[in-house]
Amino acid sequence: MWKNDGKPKVLVGMSGGVDSSVAASMLLEQGYDVAGAFMKNWSDTKDERTGECAWKEERRDAMRVAAQLGIAFETFDFEEEYSRRVVDYLYREYAAGRTPNPDVLCNREVKFDLFLKEALARGADFIATGHYARVQRSGDRYQLLAGLDRAKDQSYFVHALGQEQLKHALFPIGHLDKRDVRAYARDKGIATAEKKDSQGICFIGKVEMRDFLKRVLAPKPGAIVTTEGKEIGRHPDAQAFTVGQRHGLGVGGGPALYVVAADVATGTVTVAEGADHPALYRDRLMAEDWHWVSGRAPELPLRCRARIRYRQPLQVCEVVPSEEDGRLIVRFDAPQRAVTPGQFVVLYDGDEVLGGGVIAE
Repeated sequence: MWKNDGKPKVLVGMSGGVDSSVAASMLLEQGYDVAGAFMKNWSDTKDERTGECAWKEERRDAMRVAAQLGIAFETFDFEEEYSRRVVDYLYREYAAGRTPNPDVLCNREVKFDLFLKEALARGADFIATGHYARVQRSGDRYQLLAGLDRAKDQSYFVHALGQEQLKHALFPIGHLDKRDVRAYARDKGIATAEKKDSQGICFIGKVEMRDFLKRVLAPKPGAIVTTEGKEIGRHPDAQAFTVGQRHGLGVGGGPALYVVAADVATGTVTVAEGADHPALYRDRLMAEDWHWVSGRAPELPLRCRARIRYRQPLQVCEVVPSEEDGRLIVRFDAPQRAVTPGQFVVLYDGDEVLGGGVIAE
């Protein structure tokens, strides 16, 4: 796989998209000994146009780029572990009435665990991905920083990385704007230059959540009620709804309705009229299962900024201890819309990612 020419060795996780393609090309230009690898994690989703398993097309695109760049390429089959570590987690969270974030789990459990271990076992010094994030060494520790393109910053998705992972991680495009990445790909004639960004669940793709849940979970049908307790309709599965959701309720003919809560025990989905209904806002949250990038928890109380979902503008907050061991309370200066249990709250000091936890309530 490697040329053994004394250059630092890096294995690039090539997804078949433009970002990881450009990452591989840039590392070659920077003098690294580069190889590429595709992660086969899910084979059930089919391409709507061709009816073919989607991963096969993605791998073909990755192989084409590797051939263009003249680098070695192989495929890692992580499907069994991905199902156990990520997909089973999704089902457990939805069954508990929470809305998980699979992208965070993909990075923590697959790309920067399984993939990293395979790369190091093959003699790599680093792994690289096409994430819009940055790593910076400061003395004897590594800092995780937001990507400079604020519209594409993906530091939220990689906030669960620690020092040992960051020590071996490269994010070659984290300092670039997405337009610059496209322009670079066009200039180099990279095969994926015009390819659209992927959508949907990490590695699984775009699927109808209600159908996805029915593979394993028995539906939880029930009533749709207003915040005043008036029943206005029925739904097929409370597990498929998330806080702040508007579409898919099947109740029309009136003002726009938004999900305030979904109780999987009773099957009741509570809705409110209007996107800015007070019931959709909270000025604090409780989070658990905290991870700190530095490996050390900060001193509390902590004034910082946070986001509760990808691409949300950073919000000023204060983090304080709770009376429940291991949980922390995040108090926002301004009320936040659609605080969703199961999602992650991620803390920042300027551009630096401090860490994050799972929103419990």
